[in-house]
Amino acid sequence: MDSGAGPSLFPLHRCKTIHLVRHAQGIHNVEGEKSYKAYMNPEYFDAHLTPLGWQQVDNLRKHVHTSGLHKKIELVIVSPLLRTLQTAVGVFGGGDYTDKLDILPMMLANAGNSGRGAISSLDCPPFIAVELCREHLGVHPCDRRRNISDYQFLFPAVDFSLIESDEDVLWKDTVRETKEEVTARGLKFMNWLWTRKEKEIAIVTHSGFLFHTLKAFGNDCHPSVKREICKHFANCELRAMVIVDKSMAGSDWSTINYPGKIPPGPDISSDNDENLEKESSNS
Repeated sequence: MDSGAGPSLFPLHRCKTIHLVRHAQGIHNVEGEKSYKAYMNPEYFDAHLTPLGWQQVDNLRKHVHTSGLHKKIELVIVSPLLRTLQTAVGVFGGGDYTDKLDILPMMLANAGNSGRGAISSLDCPPFIAVELCREHLGVHPCDRRRNISDYQFLFPAVDFSLIESDEDVLWKDTVRETKEEVTARGLKFMNWLWTRKEKEIAIVTHSGFLFHTLKAFGNDCHPSVKREICKHFANCELRAMVIVDKSMAGSDWSTINYPGKIPPGPDISSDNDENLEKESSNS
């Protein structure tokens, strides 16, 4: 079959399902939709979610539970900014936190002026903060993070150990990443995903990061599929995709496949390749 037409086949163990989520509405989005210059406002430093944003979180959480998706996700990866952390724990975290249980809260009460109660980490997948999936870096105060130690206090059950610097050394006030640099960072992030053992992963990130990363994919697909992959994400939109390891970057064997012929015995197919070759040579 022509690889450019029709469906394609890939071994399941060389695929991962990723559930891409853009954060819910932040305070910067409200004015930013009216004027792009609003993103320069220093008041939007590390923007938190709006009340409408939290409604969006509640609606997505309901969908994740009614669809059964919450039972499938093995890992939640989150950009270390307030709006993505709030979205991630609100959607994929546990229920209301109670200190009667010997577990850490996923989020403290009123974290980031949320007006929300504490969220439990009970029956949740692990959460890991990763800087590679941050928003377009530089210039815009809303895309600058606070110290990791601050986040660790507000989100005790989130793992921040992969982030090397407490302070934000990536964001520059006068230099903004180029689109090409965001795309390169996104591809580095996608390659990093292959170092993870998990096969079904939720990633809570940002619209700019998603757009510039995903536009590098789909060139071998029908144009309508390419457009589906690359279109902009709405606030709190979830889109599931499959990434495929075509180059054997991942070396693990399948844990689902079964080798057959156990116990061993005669096992020659009626259309065995060797028999077919002999018949064709004798004809």
